[in-house]
Amino acid sequence: MAGIWPDDIRCVALITFDVDGITSWLNRNPDFINYPSLLSMAEYGPSVATPRILDMLDAQGIPGSFYIPGYVAETHPDLVREIAGRGHEVAHHGYIHEPPATMSPEKEEEVLIKGIGILGDLTGEAPVGYRSPSWELSPVSLDLLAKHNFQYDSSLMGDDAPYIVQGGDPPRDLVELPIHWLLDDAPHFAYAPSANRLGPMRNPDEVFESWAAEFRGIYRYGRCYNLTMHPQYIGRPGRLLMLERLIEYIKTFPGVRFMRSVDVARMWQKGA
Repeated sequence: MAGIWPDDIRCVALITFDVDGITSWLNRNPDFINYPSLLSMAEYGPSVATPRILDMLDAQGIPGSFYIPGYVAETHPDLVREIAGRGHEVAHHGYIHEPPATMSPEKEEEVLIKGIGILGDLTGEAPVGYRSPSWELSPVSLDLLAKHNFQYDSSLMGDDAPYIVQGGDPPRDLVELPIHWLLDDAPHFAYAPSANRLGPMRNPDEVFESWAAEFRGIYRYGRCYNLTMHPQYIGRPGRLLMLERLIEYIKTFPGVRFMRSVDVARMWQKGA
């Protein structure tokens, strides 16, 4: 056992995607339904970029985890089946990108159940992983996840390795796979003037250096590299080439294991 991981694993790398499509914009402002240019940029994510991402992951021989709002799954059922069929994880990400902290407990549970049904019908199994839209849980989120048989959450930032959180009554252990804004593509690339998102539009090489530096630190400490991306942003051709270069760079480090989030959670539950 090397540090916190079993066998000869030194560091785990999670390559994950939030396939938001148009949902994140519509949840912010329903009037954006009347902004066809904004929505076309978002729709590029599931329609154009995600198939390209799947081919890249196949070429690299690594698995990914895809967090999909129920609305996107309903409107792109073949894509969801394709993701699952290629061996990647399909996980829960709300219905129309509703941050749990903005909902009543009753509405939050309704959205959770709806997404479970949609994703379960398409893949043949209920999702066991959850990532909250906008990364903001509510006070009852963990209780609801435990109640509905989720194994892990990926919305908190309290560590750079998996840790145990509890929810439910009686309390049940859930694995937390922590994230961080540093390892999210949206702060680096999101730009939509009509929605007042005036991000920095950073150069892919600059983002590569930032993400590679964080990987080197996580590798040194033997922790978990959880990279969160959105196909509508990272799936632009030049940025996707940068991601491919980053994956190839990570592969040069001995003892790195690329895994699906669900597999890390199961390993952690077994006492890794």
